[in-house]
Amino acid sequence: MSRIGLAPIPLPSGVEIKVEGNTSIVKGPRGVLEQHIPLGIDVKVEDGRICCSRQGESPRERSNHGLVRALIANQVTGVTEGFSKSLTIIGVGYRAELKGKNLSLSLGHSHPILYEAPEGVEFEVPDQTHVVVKGSSKQRVGQVAAEIRGFRPPEPYKGKGVRYSDETVQKKAGKAAAKG
Repeated sequence: MSRIGLAPIPLPSGVEIKVEGNTSIVKGPRGVLEQHIPLGIDVKVEDGRICCSRQGESPRERSNHGLVRALIANQVTGVTEGFSKSLTIIGVGYRAELKGKNLSLSLGHSHPILYEAPEGVEFEVPDQTHVVVKGSSKQRVGQVAAEIRGFRPPEPYKGKGVRYSDETVQKKAGKAAAKG
């Protein structure tokens, strides 16, 4: 039995949800988000709460039950509060700056990398070595942060590169330490 799937989602004021066929559409102060609902899962709004239930007991329906509930809860959170990911840039000469809505990264390549902000995502650069990715879709924010990190992932010897702010990189010993 899915404990997560059975938990109701409170519907904050100012947020509307419509279920049309296999799609849930959530509208709120930060925008509109759509999510596909797999077959076998029912979504209903009762007394200011969103409830998810499954039609049968097949393994696929049981696994999708908690998934759909979590996705809809993320939609509700996204249109009310939004999501953000923080990145830290470590390395001599590595820096980031905003150019309009786009992000310009100098990461040790022969050219600066210009990353265009996708729809629904915005960047904040509090200083040259920190980037904050914000948006209403948790999936889109995470994907953009992963793509930025992918331009120069942290390397294990000196730790240079782009990393998540809460990420720790295990450093390896160099050649001199291995000779011993």
